[in-house]
This record gives sequence, C-alpha cells and structure tokens, in this order.
Amino acid sequence: MHNHYDVLIIGAGLSGVGTACRLAEQMPQAKIGLIERRKAIGGTWDLFRYPGIRSDSDMFSFGYSFRPWNEIKVLADGPAIRNYITETAREYDLERKVLFGLKTTEASWSTSERQWSVSCLDEASGQVRQFTCKFLISCTGYYNHDAGYLPNFPGEERFQGVRVHPQQWPEQLDYRDKRVVVIGSGATAVTLVPAMAAQAAHVTMLQRSPSYVFSVPGYDKISAVLAKVLPQKWVYNLARKRNIGMQRFIYKLSKRYPSVVRSWLLRGVRKQLGDQVDMRHFTPRYQPWDERICAVPDADLFKVLREGRASVVTDQIDCFTETGILLKSGEHLPADIIVTATGLQLQTCGGMSLKVDGEPREPGQLMTYKGSMLQGVPNMGFVFGYTNAPWTLKVDLTASYLCRLFKYMEQTGYDMVMPVAPAGQLQANETVMGSLQSGYVQRAQAFLPRQGRSLPWRVLHSFEDDQKMLLKDPLQDHALHFSHA
Repeated sequence: MHNHYDVLIIGAGLSGVGTACRLAEQMPQAKIGLIERRKAIGGTWDLFRYPGIRSDSDMFSFGYSFRPWNEIKVLADGPAIRNYITETAREYDLERKVLFGLKTTEASWSTSERQWSVSCLDEASGQVRQFTCKFLISCTGYYNHDAGYLPNFPGEERFQGVRVHPQQWPEQLDYRDKRVVVIGSGATAVTLVPAMAAQAAHVTMLQRSPSYVFSVPGYDKISAVLAKVLPQKWVYNLARKRNIGMQRFIYKLSKRYPSVVRSWLLRGVRKQLGDQVDMRHFTPRYQPWDERICAVPDADLFKVLREGRASVVTDQIDCFTETGILLKSGEHLPADIIVTATGLQLQTCGGMSLKVDGEPREPGQLMTYKGSMLQGVPNMGFVFGYTNAPWTLKVDLTASYLCRLFKYMEQTGYDMVMPVAPAGQLQANETVMGSLQSGYVQRAQAFLPRQGRSLPWRVLHSFEDDQKMLLKDPLQDHALHFSHA
C-alpha cells in the first residue's frame, strides 16, 4: 500500500507542482505523489542551464495565481524561476511527496481493478519500481528532455572547435574572447546572443529566416511604485490582470489585423537599430503569431547589435569547415564555438506508453477533452499549457477543473470517468498546438494529440473561454462517461 496513491502526478516541474498545489489545497485528504525523472524539482528550469536562460513570458502572468511573484523583474532568469517553483512546493509541503530519479516508462489502466499501474525505471540502480493509483495526471510538458532537435549539417565532423546544443550546455564551457556562432532565431537564440556577447570576442546569430522580436521593460516600474503603498498580493494581482489583458489584446489584434501588428513590431525594431542593422534580418515572411514572438528585456539584443559586439546573418549553411561555417552565399563565418539553438524534439506524456485494459493508446491518434483529458483514456488528466499565452494560465485552469472532477466523483461514488467521442469528430491534420507553424510543431505532427471538429474536442487557446468551460460549465455532459465498480 505504500506505493498506492489517490492521485499520481508525472513530473515535478512548473506544471506538476502547480497541479499538486491545487490538489493539496482542494483535496487535503487525498494521498498525492509526484514522480520526477530528475534529481531536483523544476523540470525545464532545472534542465536548461545555458547563459541568460530566462522566461519568455512576464512573471506576473507566468507565475502561479495562488502564489505571488514577489520581484519586479519582468522576464525572470532560470535560477530565480527554479527557486520560485521549489519554494512553492515547500510551502505546500510537497517536497517529501516527490519520488526523484524515476523515469516513467508505462502506465496501464485496468477497468476490473479500477486503477492505474505505473512502471518506472530507477535510472541510478536500473531497478523497475511499480506504483498504483486511482487517478493519473501527466504534467510532463511537450518536449524530450534527453535531446534537443539537431539537424545534420554537411561537413560537421570537420569542425575543429566546440559545438554545443543549449539543452546540454557544458557547465565549464569557457567562451571568453572566443568567436561564437549561434545557429537559430528563436527565443533561445535571442537570449544567448546578448548573454554571451558580454564576454565573447564576437557573437554571430545565423538564421535561415527572421523571427519577430520585441523589447519589453526589464523591470515593472508601476508595480515597484504600487508596492510602496499597497499589499504585495494586491500589487501582484493588479499586474497579473493587466498583463494578461494586454497579451490577449495583442494576440487577438494579431489575428484580426495582422498587418497593423506587423507594422508596429517592425517599427519598434527600427527605432532600436536605426540604420546600423539591415531590417531584412528582423522582417519575417509570416504574420505575427503564426509562430511565437520573441521578447527581449530592455532591448538587450538590439543593444549588443548597435555596439557591434554581435551581428546577424540571414543565409543558409553550405557546410561546416575546420574553422567555422561556409554559407550558400559564399561567405565564411569563423568560429571557435558553434551553438546549435535549433529547437526541441517534441513528445507527449514524457514518452511513456499508455495502455487501457491491455490495448495501446497512442496520444498522437487521440483528441483531448476540454484540453484536459485524453479521448478513451479513463481517470487520467492531461495538463498542457497555452502556446499563445503564458503556459501556466492553462495549467492552473486544468488543475482546478480536475479537482472539481475528482471531488464530484468522490461525492457521487463514481470511480471511473472517461471521455468518449462520437464518430467523425477527429480532425486528423490538426494538433492541440492549433495554428502555430513553428518548425518544432511541424516536426511533431505524429506525436501530438489531435483536434476535434467541435467542443469539447477542440482546443480553444482562449483564456476567457477556457475559464468558463473549465471552471463554471457543468461537469456532466454527453461526452464524459461516469461509472461505478
């Protein structure tokens, strides 16, 4: 019985800890466990250690709604976020409930036993450990922690310098006075370039195509002033409400009037760079929010470009050479260090296999119910954040919905619940990522859960609509099947 839980959460990162906090708050009598592959709490924020690692959402809306972010720094660095998650877990007495160093390999549901059996590999000892639970919740994020995406570059074996991927950053890498080429133009690249430029001889950001980049204030001056006269929680809630509203407004405006938002974003870049950098390096071919927009604090990327400590090159790679990279245009970029900020490899449920009564369930062939459960999978929560807003906004809504659901089942005596979809609902070519066209999303089409034609099988990516659907709409509907043993 020591290995049996009422609720077992896979993952002790931002999502897992946030979900566990909601459960501890609303279901204090439930026995909760968290299975974490790493040796520490934090997930993404414990894994990534590259220079300058930070959030790409402001912390007032990225932080937990139930625990204020008590700093005025807008885009927090990785260690600060890791500490915030750990302190939150400690405050809710969750640290002792985390089982570290376990890789979840399989979860199998038995209808006759009315429970999940979960197999985990203890990576230090090689032993397999077994757990059982009434309810299982996947809080594993959406990418593979073992390795990032790394395309094959012609001649890469010829390069005599150091090559690193941000996901496996060497702790002792010395880049002082070195020539660095960062391949990529996404959030990781625009973070690395100014961070490394402080010590490197020169940093070049090499991109195949540009991304939208805009500057946000490094510190929230309004909150700093309000904190002198108002309680901290009030200040946090006011900033959170303001920032969520602003983000949603910009997103909706981008979808309705893309040309207007495009002009505004490009005007901001032009204001920062003037005539010192060719605007074609920051003028994407796609419209705003067809891919995620990169935020930089206090224009730090633009500052190092103006000062000449970094530069941007838009071109394609012909091949690696012994001393750098030869481009299709014929230009050669000398490099002592090449950083391949080429993206993520996506996976669902941390890569574990799912079975229901012995039959496999492939997430890439299933729809999600209200973006919070998987079609045809009983007693399982599926926590997946927003791609067009701070991730944790959806995480918190899903966690609150699952608490409502579990409490309802406890009160009514139901011990099994499963979303069941009608025939013809599946949209095979659409995933839960919606209209996002980023390369890492396109590469993972086969692994991501699918979209349905209509609610509750469509993922709305709308904070306003999800609040109503997950927090207020009745729990019982035609698609959710409850049963007794």
